[in-house]
Amino acid sequence: MKVTDLRGPARTLAVVQLISRTGDGAYYVTSALFFTQIVGLSPAQLGLGLTVAWSVALALGLPLGHVTDRLGARETAVFFYGCAALAVGSYLFIRSFPLFLLAATLYAVGQRSGSAAQQALLAGVVPKDQITTVRAFLQAGFNAGLAIGAALGGMVLFFDTREAYLIAFALDACAFLAASLVLLKVPRVARTPAKEKGEKSQTVLKDRPYVVISLLNVILVLHGPLIDVALPLWIVRHTESPKWIVAAMFVLNTLAVVFFQVRVARRVTDMASAGRYVVKGGLLLGASCVVFAYSGSGGSTWSAVVLLLTATAIQTLGEMMQSPATWEISFGLTPEGRHGQYQAFFGSGLTVAELIGPLVLTGLLVYWGSFGWILLGALFVAASFLMVPAVRWGELRLDAAKVTAGEAQ
Repeated sequence: MKVTDLRGPARTLAVVQLISRTGDGAYYVTSALFFTQIVGLSPAQLGLGLTVAWSVALALGLPLGHVTDRLGARETAVFFYGCAALAVGSYLFIRSFPLFLLAATLYAVGQRSGSAAQQALLAGVVPKDQITTVRAFLQAGFNAGLAIGAALGGMVLFFDTREAYLIAFALDACAFLAASLVLLKVPRVARTPAKEKGEKSQTVLKDRPYVVISLLNVILVLHGPLIDVALPLWIVRHTESPKWIVAAMFVLNTLAVVFFQVRVARRVTDMASAGRYVVKGGLLLGASCVVFAYSGSGGSTWSAVVLLLTATAIQTLGEMMQSPATWEISFGLTPEGRHGQYQAFFGSGLTVAELIGPLVLTGLLVYWGSFGWILLGALFVAASFLMVPAVRWGELRLDAAKVTAGEAQ
C-alpha cells in the first residue's frame, strides 16, 4: 500500500492522527513550564497531578473499552476527543492545583480512551490484512504531528510569555475538536450487543495469553520514556557529549519513524512474520543498550556523540520492527466485537510504561550505569523471545473459541 493508495476511512484516520498529535506536540513542550512558571504550581504538585491523572486513565481504560464496544467506536472516539478538547481549553482559566488536577485527569482519560476507541474503529473499517500497514501510516502521522507541534511549542518557549502559552493550549484544544469532527466522516462500525441474561461475561482479563502478551509489551515499549527521560540524564551525568545531542537524537528518532515506519511495517503480514519481527526488534533494542553503555566509557566528546547517535539509530530500527509486530499481534488475537476493550487493555501498556518508566529507567541507568544498560538490553531480548510462545498460545485459544462458537450455532 502506497501513500496514494491510502483512501477512504484509512486516510481520514491518518488525518485525525496528524491533527490531534500536532496539538499534543505543542502541549507536551510547553505545559510543564506554564504550570510551574506562570500558574505557580510546584514541581511536586505538577508531578503528583500528572501521576494521579494518568493513573485514573489507566484504571478506567478497560471499563471504558467495554463502553466503546457497546456504544460504537466512532461515537465514543468523538466523545473522548471532545473531552480532551474541553480539558485543554480549560487550562486557559486554571489558576489552582485542585482545578489543574481535575482538568489533567479529564485530559488523560479523554486522550487515552479516545486513542483506544480510534484503534477499535480502525479494526472495524479497514480490512484485516491491511490493518498493520494502515497502523504504520497512523504512527508516521503521529510522529509527524508531534514534530510539527514541538516546533510550534519551541516558538512559544522563545517568546516565553503567558499569552504565548495560552495560544499553545488553544491550539491543542482546537486540534482535538477538529479531530473529533473529522472522525464523523468515518463510517459507523457494528456495536457489540449486550449479553443475554445468564450469559457469561467475556472480558479480556480472562484471556490469559492476551494478558501475558500485553505484560510483555510493557517491557518492549519502555523505549518510549527511555529517550524522553532517562537518556538526557545519562548524557549529562555519564558522558562527555554536549547537551544538544538530546535534541539531535529526538529528531533522528522522529524523522526515521515518519519516513520509514510504513516501509518496515509492510513486511509484517501475519502472525509468523510478526513473531520474527518482534524478536528482531528486541535484539536490536538490546544491541542499542550495549552501545549506549559504551557511550559512558569516558572517551572523547565526539566519540560519545558518535556512539549516542549510532545507538539511537539502532534503537529506532528496533522500535520500527517491534511496533508493527505487536500491532499485528494485538489486532490478530482480538475476538470479533471486542476490539474496544482489547485495544484499551493492550494500549494501557504504554500508560504503564509512562508511569513507571521514568522511575525505573532513571534508577537503572543513572545510578547503575553501564550494568543497568546491559540489564535493560537483556530484558528487551527476553521479552521479545517470550512473546513468540505467548502468541502461539493465544492463537490456539482463539482457534478453540471459534470452534466452540461454531458448535454452539
